[in-house]
Amino acid sequence: MRTWFEPDEEGEFEAVRALLVRRCLTWADERRLPADGVILEAALESRHRSRDGRLCHWETRQVRRFLLEWIPHHLVASREVLDRAPGSLTTLFRYLAETGLRDPRGATPAELEAAVAATAAEYAAALDDPGRQSVGTFWARTALDHGVDLTDGRAVARFRRDIDAGRVAYDADLLDTLVMARFFESGPDEERAFPQPPMTLPPAAELTAAAARSEVVRQLAALADWTGTGGRTLTGAGNLRLADARELAALLDTGEQDLRARSAAELPKVGLLLAWARAARLVRVSKGRLLQVAKAAPLLREPERLWSRAFEAFFDLGAVIGTPRSPLARLFDEVVDDVLCSVYGMPAPMPVARLTEPVLLACEDYLGFDDEARRDQTLRGLASTFEALAALGVVELSHGVADELYSSDLDADEHELPPDARARLRARLAEPGPLVALTPLGVRAVRDRMLAAGRDAPLLGELAGAAPAELLGVLAQHYPEEPAEEELRRWLAANGGSVEPLLDAVRACPFRSRAAAMLDTLVQSRADGRELLARLRDDRALGPIALTALVDAGELRPDELTAREQLSLMTEGLLNLLEVGGPHQVVAQLTEVAGREASAIIEAVANSDHPADVAVAELRSLVSVPARPRRHRLRMSDGHAPGSRGRPGGRGRRRR
Repeated sequence: MRTWFEPDEEGEFEAVRALLVRRCLTWADERRLPADGVILEAALESRHRSRDGRLCHWETRQVRRFLLEWIPHHLVASREVLDRAPGSLTTLFRYLAETGLRDPRGATPAELEAAVAATAAEYAAALDDPGRQSVGTFWARTALDHGVDLTDGRAVARFRRDIDAGRVAYDADLLDTLVMARFFESGPDEERAFPQPPMTLPPAAELTAAAARSEVVRQLAALADWTGTGGRTLTGAGNLRLADARELAALLDTGEQDLRARSAAELPKVGLLLAWARAARLVRVSKGRLLQVAKAAPLLREPERLWSRAFEAFFDLGAVIGTPRSPLARLFDEVVDDVLCSVYGMPAPMPVARLTEPVLLACEDYLGFDDEARRDQTLRGLASTFEALAALGVVELSHGVADELYSSDLDADEHELPPDARARLRARLAEPGPLVALTPLGVRAVRDRMLAAGRDAPLLGELAGAAPAELLGVLAQHYPEEPAEEELRRWLAANGGSVEPLLDAVRACPFRSRAAAMLDTLVQSRADGRELLARLRDDRALGPIALTALVDAGELRPDELTAREQLSLMTEGLLNLLEVGGPHQVVAQLTEVAGREASAIIEAVANSDHPADVAVAELRSLVSVPARPRRHRLRMSDGHAPGSRGRPGGRGRRRR
């Protein structure tokens, strides 16, 4: 069972959401914990429609987003249902933790419960704020206020006609505000970002040493010291006096001290470093003087912290890197962020040409220019950007022919670049040119920005303290084979070296498809994996999964199985189908394949000694077994759809 889906995998997501909701509701009922299906569905949807899409990864900001933004914006339900959200969300977190579904890279259960409790104090006010709803939610709530049953298509159609005829009173000013917000504000919906590959960082001491070697760190510290507590006088235009600027150029080794210049504004490298120091809050301007910021003095003696401050300040330097009115200056922070994320995780140095073409296209589309002068201006600004980042130690610049990887997709039918841009790229990539790669410091800094933005950016070694079930779940879904093997090796080294806790985690997993993926990850990551799988054939809990894997791999033929093993194998397949497709899929497939024997098969499976008690009980409750299977058709059990809590078809008033 996956807990991450591409945005367009709606059917797959809906099936897993239904499974999680019905299992969580059953689990909560058994423990007398508060849980509402509408709220649980909305919580999972909010995570699916987020930047990273991980259903089981939650942090404080995601708790706040769901309670204070998502529900007011998207959810239409009675106030009684909405008031259950904090309690239902807490129950969901407990369920994810107990079943091993929680992503260990998120907040701990205790931290999440504290976040819910803290956010609950603001929740009622958020629900009462009409400005937080969407246009669709506005109309749905207006319809409810007028007694319209939203599940009655005819009633909704009559309501629409009444609106068109002017017979419905509503707040037109509020509607105008919501319509404007729809065009100019993003709302709680987030654009999905690409997941990143697992990365490796050197020891912390090496990163500290690299920060101390940074040319920009040395220059910024020297500039702040040179400014001193007494400060330096500025001209009426806000520049350093020319003599001071030449002195500073010599101190910082910019090579500009002997340039012919009439003012400090004609020493661009000094100007960049001054702007950088101001953006990093190392110096400030007051009453015509440049002054050192007193609180920043300790930072000047800590190169690593100063490096981080300088890196974050760099995104505010667009007007200095390019000319103030250049296209790049207006989009600088977005362009730099996108460029660095594009280089992140690449297996070979990236050709700068491959980065510049999308930037030019973005500037042209956003700002509406296509003249050669502005293109050249943008290209010069990008070159200066890379030089400054290299001086800080974020990137490493080199020169050579680009790896074939960067031209392999240019002939694809669907491509983000137009044909003329691709033609230019092919020609440029065939010749030696500038290349760029992130340094270890750059990898760490860019990864920190990704994490702060809610993106998934794995780091090898970060799962060493994870619970066994959480470890295998993350590796099975988010890690390629080689990084998964390395992460598992590190986990074993940090946790005693025994594989038994991992096998116990697979045994305890209540989701059959997830348990199979976890065991497969363990088997594929070990040299003795196939032998381990063969030994598990007779394991009480893991035997059905091992049998399925052995048969699928061709290492066992179905006619080599005992009657008990054949029933176990069939049961495992049906339980997997129930999880990923729901009870309707089980009924449909069995009816198609087995015909009149379908009911007999269900009865045999339901009464088998398969170890997955939770899944078998669910099958038994969701698909009825008539007393005389040869004369009665297989059917769904009576009652509401699983997880619906009385809503016909399992559907409620949700996001519109």
